[in-house]
Amino acid sequence: MASGACGLGHIYKRFKPHLLMVLVQMGYTFLYFITEAAFNHGMNPHVHITYRQIVAGLVMFPFAYFLERNVRPKLTLALFAEIFVLSLLGGSLTLNMYFASLRYTSPTFLASVINTIASLTFVIAVVLRLEVVDLRTARGTAKVLGTLISLAGITIMTLYKGSIIKNFWHPLIQIQGSTAIHENWLKGSILTVTSCITWSIWYIMQALTLKRYPAQLSLTTWMCFVGGAQSAVYTVIVEHKRATWTIGFNIDFWSTVYAGVVCSGLIIFIQLWCTEEKGPVFVTMFNPLATILVAVLAYFVLGEKLYMGSILGGVIVIIGLYLLLWGKGDQDTHSKPQEPSYLSYTEQDLKEKP
Repeated sequence: MASGACGLGHIYKRFKPHLLMVLVQMGYTFLYFITEAAFNHGMNPHVHITYRQIVAGLVMFPFAYFLERNVRPKLTLALFAEIFVLSLLGGSLTLNMYFASLRYTSPTFLASVINTIASLTFVIAVVLRLEVVDLRTARGTAKVLGTLISLAGITIMTLYKGSIIKNFWHPLIQIQGSTAIHENWLKGSILTVTSCITWSIWYIMQALTLKRYPAQLSLTTWMCFVGGAQSAVYTVIVEHKRATWTIGFNIDFWSTVYAGVVCSGLIIFIQLWCTEEKGPVFVTMFNPLATILVAVLAYFVLGEKLYMGSILGGVIVIIGLYLLLWGKGDQDTHSKPQEPSYLSYTEQDLKEKP
């Protein structure tokens, strides 16, 4: 019994990052639909992002304050400047572009394009000399081919919409406003791709910041508050109606609470922990799972239109992504920080604490 429990504990410890990232993708899958419903209902995307960041900051603050009081390093001006840029890249700027593009495309398209983040992260890492490519080896060649194939897939999804795959049954669930027409596919594609580029930079930068500020809860809280302030300033500039800031006790409210607590709070914290444990590429490799879940729900459950270009491009992107990941398979030398993480405490560690 003891050996069996020990074996199960070892398996859980080994695959805990994998399990957490699967849960993250499930959380993101629901986010695509609940935010689209809120935007079609009339909620302003910029206001949504501002509120969700503030909600996430308020929820995460007490956990960060009490659980990381002994591991949180001193916040210097240089660190705050890093957090400001991180909040811009991973929060206010990126999210405003990303969710604005939802007005012109679809949840399935967004979930597919997200798969290019791993390839874009690899390209940026090579440019910054954080990644070494040896074309004389099979894995080095796979890295380059995987990146090129993924970029070809996103090009197809952006420029080729294709024919509509007809649905032969009525949707099981009808989301209010889900029949809204997306009129500018190219504009939405450009916004989505640009947000993926800034997101890729964010993944690289947060891995570097975690080495100097190894407190995931505190970093998440700071990014939420700073990102909320940035988004609020931008929203005030572009939106001049006070009524825009008013939301009722409806889908607008629930989408804000869900996005704030689950996505901007809990999920970002989990991603930071997994980045610290496994590296940024490990975190991005699970994005195709959300693509599959979104496509299945959108087509079979919600009755949303599915385009051949999105399917073709999405398959090509996923092939390129996993070719890239195979190329990086034996070269993950990401080191863990010396400071303990809250999620890294084992049951024995907790028993030993007074």
